[in-house]
Amino acid sequence: MSISSGLLREIDAFVRRAGMAPTTFGRLAANDGKLVARLRSGKGITTRTVEKVQAYMRARGDRGGPEAAVAGEADPEILNRIAGALERLAPTPWQSADLDDADALDAFVWHADLPSPTEAGFASAGGRLEAVANVNRVEIFLLKGIDDQMDLLLDNTRRFANGLAANNALLWGARGTGKSSLVKAVHAKIAADKPGSLALVEIHREDITSLPKLLSILRQKERQCLLFCDDLSFEGSDASFKSLKTVLEGGIEGRPANVLFYATSNRRHLMPREMIDNERSTAINPAEAVEEKVSLSDRFGLWIGFHNCDQETYFAIVEGYVKHFGLDDPALDLTGEANEWAVTRGARSGRVAWQYIQDLAGRLGKPLN
Repeated sequence: MSISSGLLREIDAFVRRAGMAPTTFGRLAANDGKLVARLRSGKGITTRTVEKVQAYMRARGDRGGPEAAVAGEADPEILNRIAGALERLAPTPWQSADLDDADALDAFVWHADLPSPTEAGFASAGGRLEAVANVNRVEIFLLKGIDDQMDLLLDNTRRFANGLAANNALLWGARGTGKSSLVKAVHAKIAADKPGSLALVEIHREDITSLPKLLSILRQKERQCLLFCDDLSFEGSDASFKSLKTVLEGGIEGRPANVLFYATSNRRHLMPREMIDNERSTAINPAEAVEEKVSLSDRFGLWIGFHNCDQETYFAIVEGYVKHFGLDDPALDLTGEANEWAVTRGARSGRVAWQYIQDLAGRLGKPLN
């Protein structure tokens, strides 16, 4: 869509008052749809917006600041036109990620309760994808003791990213053993090896009922999409597992060819054991009742189990973190401290190791960057 030179001059004047380049402000708007919405409403140039822009510029290392761009300097009509232009200049995060751009963001979160973006603003119901600029993840080389699981998931995901056949995957097992960390690390590895090839889209457990809506959006995209649900499980009378089962493989449309579904769970069959046992004892046809409950896990062609690590692996994880983050200290009894930390928490796992590292870094006064 073309934009008049006069409107471009207005945008240029606005961002110059803010002490930043138009492209810088455009990137900020692209990463924060709420900022554009505030501009459109005429409430954008406030102290809160100034602080947001300043923080963004500091993070980029830019000089200057938006002190001059305060409330009252621009009238609502100009703000409205600027907001409309920014929506076109800096499209929604998802649209930006569709471009053949190695710098495009490739991680998103689905919010079923947020309005969808429209030309008139964020007004329609139906959910929205929001980009995640900084994914909370661990580098793949820091994951220890799960080499077999890593090889399986990496191979499956790489095939999918290359447009080949791949299976939905269920990563199940003990808490804190690296299930979700592995999913995010594998995605990061593939995104680094082949930029723009694979988008990671997280859906929360409570939004599973909106999965058909999300899939209808992803189906229209050319990009391969790895759909991820962390800590997936179902309780008692929760019937949402039926919609998930249908969407994964059993519906008329089925899973879109460009979408793969990964889930993590503490439960092998995604249901509590007592729920399955109760079906066996109370149902008229126990076999059929149990079959319906456990058949959801059958929709995952790849089952990957995780277990608490042994002492040697636990220490290897700790030592890997210490070396990576530069936490070496000759006066430190690393083995003794790490072991005591695990004993007090009653488990040895990657999560427990990371919690110890956070405590250690804090005591040493070193950031975990």
